[in-house]
Amino acid sequence: MARNNQNQIQVPQAKEALNRMKYEVANSLGIKLNEGYNGHLSTYETGKIGGNMVKRMIQAAEQSLINQTVSSVRTGFQQGLAESQPVVPQAQQFGQQNQTPPVPPSQ
Repeated sequence: MARNNQNQIQVPQAKEALNRMKYEVANSLGIKLNEGYNGHLSTYETGKIGGNMVKRMIQAAEQSLINQTVSSVRTGFQQGLAESQPVVPQAQQFGQQNQTPPVPPSQ
């Protein structure tokens, strides 16, 4: 018995990207999709397409989380490093403003 499709896209802007993904996944699996209705496909084939789409979306979400975590750690590290170093005006670093930094003796 045919059922009405009650799947709703939660982010309407993603509709075209999901549609492209569906065709990319089907193509990579060797399943031929037609524009519009694809009643010729078996439940196995449609499930395989949908399952692989979900797998790719999960991989993308995991990669996004990794990137966010790395970015947060990098930002936190840079902030911590900046806060741990005392800010000394350059003129005070070597005593007087016109004095040049000491040069190590050559060997």
